[in-house]
Amino acid sequence: MTIRPSKTPRSKVASGTAPLVPPDGWMEIGSIVGAQGIKGEVKVYPNSDFPERFERAGERWLWGATDVEPRSIQLQKGYEIPGKGLFVVQLAGIETRSQAENLRGQMLLLPATDRPRLSPGEYHSQDLIGLPVFHGVTGVEVGTVADIFTAGHEILVVSVPNGDGKIAEAMIPFVKEIVPVVDLANRRIEILPPPGLLELYVTAKPLSGFKDLQDLQD
Repeated sequence: MTIRPSKTPRSKVASGTAPLVPPDGWMEIGSIVGAQGIKGEVKVYPNSDFPERFERAGERWLWGATDVEPRSIQLQKGYEIPGKGLFVVQLAGIETRSQAENLRGQMLLLPATDRPRLSPGEYHSQDLIGLPVFHGVTGVEVGTVADIFTAGHEILVVSVPNGDGKIAEAMIPFVKEIVPVVDLANRRIEILPPPGLLELYVTAKPLSGFKDLQDLQD
């Protein structure tokens, strides 16, 4: 099971400013973090794990803090900097280091519908975030997927009511044994957490139905 990032942490225009958010109908694929060399190339921090989005020539769009709508621009070429987690791309009309520096903090966008086809068992992250999570045995609703990150393998961050009016964040490994059901059509994820996993995060008095879940696992 694999999650393909398709909606990722939002870029900041500058330190201390509000996050830059893509407009509706668009997705961020990367953010420009500076100039590379003196010929107008820019360094891009990727918010996608599809390298062809930075290496294959074609139309992309720029989005900055003062833009009213995304601006079309041609990506002419690009390559990855080994070991740096960055790409260097050449954009049409950007020919000097000064022009490249002026793009710092801007996003590279694609239409939200322009998503690569996935193999069976692969999922776009934006399709999972916000889905309700249920226990696969009891049917109890455990919480909602709030975020996803990678630590050797993908982790679902599930917001779980803590029983004291607060929300806890449970870290659920996104592996078939623990997350056997991902039903996008019915907007539902089912989990089979090992005994004690949820209790690591839910420290207050168990919610209604949560005790039954514990009994079944004992």
